[in-house]
Amino acid sequence: MDRILIFDFDGVLADSLAPMLSYAGQVCLELGYPCTPTQKDLEILDKMELSEYGRQLGIPEEKIETFVTRSFELFTSREEPLAITPGIESVIRELSQLAILVVITGNSCKVVEKFLDTYGLTDKFQTILGAEDYGSRVEKILKVISLNGGSNGEVYMIGDAVSDIRAAREAGIKSIAIGWGHQSKERLITENPDFLVDQPEDLLTLFLISHA
Repeated sequence: MDRILIFDFDGVLADSLAPMLSYAGQVCLELGYPCTPTQKDLEILDKMELSEYGRQLGIPEEKIETFVTRSFELFTSREEPLAITPGIESVIRELSQLAILVVITGNSCKVVEKFLDTYGLTDKFQTILGAEDYGSRVEKILKVISLNGGSNGEVYMIGDAVSDIRAAREAGIKSIAIGWGHQSKERLITENPDFLVDQPEDLLTLFLISHA
């Protein structure tokens, strides 16, 4: 089986922190629970999901579904494309020559598709599994493995959250924690990822060495 690199989207490929905080604040206000979200609210999440984000911001359980739905609406209706992580575009182009690239995200597939199209990266990714697709992150990882030969020996999850590391471990694949996302390196280290990289170019170094 070919090597597979599974990327999280928000915080890894897309520099989406500012809109994520802004939209959450807007939805909280609409629902009658005004707050000022900060990165600290994302830092402490055990699961990087909009539902958990809403709970952290004080949204009551009976309004969590509305919080999630409205947040997705704001992301998908956004006219301006999300900013790309500096340096990641050229890295993706190089890595696509060495491995099968996949996105697994809690965001909408439409948001990811628009993003990849904007930066000319659509053809670099084999599969996108998003919020519209059934299953947990672990189940989606296993689906990707099944679609590509059924072995987890050369599969890597590249993420910015402790939940990405845990999902990789549960699925029996390697985890690569990144140092430029929504959760800090210090937080990620507590989950003992298999690899930790500080900048996008380090991904290229890691896989060029292993490919040699």
